[in-house]
Amino acid sequence: MGNSITDYWAKRDSAFFEANGYVGRGISGQTTSEMLVRFRRDVIDLHPRVVVILAGTNDVAENNGKIRLENALGNIQSMCELARANKITPVVCSVLPCDLFHWRKEIEEPAKKIIELNAMIRDYAKREKIAYVDYHSAMAKPDGAMVASLTYPHSHPSAAVYRVMESVVQPVLQKILKSKK
Repeated sequence: MGNSITDYWAKRDSAFFEANGYVGRGISGQTTSEMLVRFRRDVIDLHPRVVVILAGTNDVAENNGKIRLENALGNIQSMCELARANKITPVVCSVLPCDLFHWRKEIEEPAKKIIELNAMIRDYAKREKIAYVDYHSAMAKPDGAMVASLTYPHSHPSAAVYRVMESVVQPVLQKILKSKK
């Protein structure tokens, strides 16, 4: 469940999704508010065992206007609560590193805001005993920007990012799915 990062991932590496029985539910440009609105249709109605939620980039980019990071987190929390209420195991992910949104260049210090949102997501996951997938640490430079070889342009992943994401998320999903058998 996500935005353009998930959308492109499912399209650019459909073999990964097909081989693992995963379904990509990403819509480019969407914020956590928009994802929450479609969560029932795109997740609950499909009856998955697990949902991986990668959300928050477009909130930081203010795609639908300014939103407090606490409200973006609240939308992620609501998706997790809906998942659990429907016997779906939620997994939350860190927002990928980014120091410039090519479509919203006026947004100041996105890397700093992403680090702050990721800390909030990580703390929530720990408190609620929800699996947390830390993509950010695997791809970030010390200043919070994405490693240059992984991004195109600035805010969208290259094919190499998806390989990194797969290597980070797969062990988490395999552990959850193994315990659910």
